[in-house]
Amino acid sequence: MSGTDARSLIVPSVRIRAAQSARVTYVHINELGRATWSIGYQRASGERDSSIATNTVALGGDYVRVRAGVQLVGVGASAKQVALYFADGTQMHDFRTLQDHAAPRTRSDLLFKGAVKDTAKSVYTGLIKIRDNADKAEAFQTNRNLTLSSGAWAESVPNLEIETNDVKCSHASTVGPIDEEQRFYLESRGIRPEIAERLVVFGFFADVIDRLPAAAQPEALRERVGARL
Repeated sequence: MSGTDARSLIVPSVRIRAAQSARVTYVHINELGRATWSIGYQRASGERDSSIATNTVALGGDYVRVRAGVQLVGVGASAKQVALYFADGTQMHDFRTLQDHAAPRTRSDLLFKGAVKDTAKSVYTGLIKIRDNADKAEAFQTNRNLTLSSGAWAESVPNLEIETNDVKCSHASTVGPIDEEQRFYLESRGIRPEIAERLVVFGFFADVIDRLPAAAQPEALRERVGARL
């Protein structure tokens, strides 16, 4: 999605159903104008042996909220959720995700990475839910955030809700500034401070960009992120 700086509100809603053995890939790119509020919903359901991949890039908008949930209802269903977000100025990005395992031998993997600059803010809240019939489920959730200015703020709240024992789950979250050791290493080799910061941020986003499909235009995305630094 892209837009002008006209004040507006959009409410995108996406529902995905992957039938037995189906493969579905969804890409959402937000380059909205800075006066736009977006309150979005993504809901996906996977049946037996299906595979779902949802990919979100959030760069624009004023206040952007995304509620993204995947429910795996068939044996052997799997899902991957990937997101990259960058907020500067007074932007606010607000994500809430759900990985709902409602069948045995299901698998989900989530990676969300973001950076905030100036006085921008981001919030991530994620829930892995393993129902009592979802034996041998595997679920992984990772959210990492960079704060690039002293006035920027990020919050990360991962959660687990597990109703059975025979599962494999993990969640991880980090919020913090650029690693000063990485910056020092680059600057000690003659790289200017602003270039060093750019390289560290590119490295931070590298794994999430590498996971995005071609439709997300990864190379162009690197350029757009670089222009914000």
